[in-house]
Amino acid sequence: MNYGLAALKTNWLNNALVQFFSMIHNGVHSIIGNPNISYGLTIILVTVIIRLVLFPLNYKQIRSQVKMNEIQPELKKVQEKYKNDPQRQQQEVMKLYKDKGVNPLGGCLPLLLQWPILIALYYVFNNLGTIEPNIANVTFLGLKLMGTATSNPGTWILPILSGVLTYLSTAIMTPGGGNSAQAKQARNMSVGMSIFITYMSFRFTSALVLYWVTNSLIQIGQTVLMKAIDNKNVAKQELK
Repeated sequence: MNYGLAALKTNWLNNALVQFFSMIHNGVHSIIGNPNISYGLTIILVTVIIRLVLFPLNYKQIRSQVKMNEIQPELKKVQEKYKNDPQRQQQEVMKLYKDKGVNPLGGCLPLLLQWPILIALYYVFNNLGTIEPNIANVTFLGLKLMGTATSNPGTWILPILSGVLTYLSTAIMTPGGGNSAQAKQARNMSVGMSIFITYMSFRFTSALVLYWVTNSLIQIGQTVLMKAIDNKNVAKQELK
């Protein structure tokens, strides 16, 4: 038996998202009859809807990460000041967390809750050829959705874009500190992740890469919005 079909029959979350995708596509296709447009728009629309549904969890995760990054310079000072007194260091670090309203584990639970859904989405978009046989020869923006990047440079746009957006989505979370060791390490991690995602995107189907690009754009937008809101709140508190 085909592994993909077996997985579809046994994984309830995959099944739910498959049915959701089909429902959204039926609605889009009823308005836009051209499958070369309707399937691509459905991938984008499903990604947007799922991200909106997960927004409360994303909000908590991003806010926690933003706050953790903001206090990194102060945290480093505390660690350096009490590096010879681990017990006092721990006390001062916890005091800093409390004063700044930061929970170092605040981003973990939301991420864990989202993970099964994100994995299921990955499965759905990577197996659309099995789920929707009609998509086999569909193209979107000139790219074959169930195909991969080829030697034709025209097919490289999505893989390259996925790498660039991956870098941006991680770089905007990099803590301040200019040339500090931590800032350099964070930038190196961003570059490494971007290169890895770009490489994998040349191997993934265009449908999956389109999902990743859309997801990354939303992630960047949410992060920028959260940082702007936090900066505005900090400015208000300083005025008081």
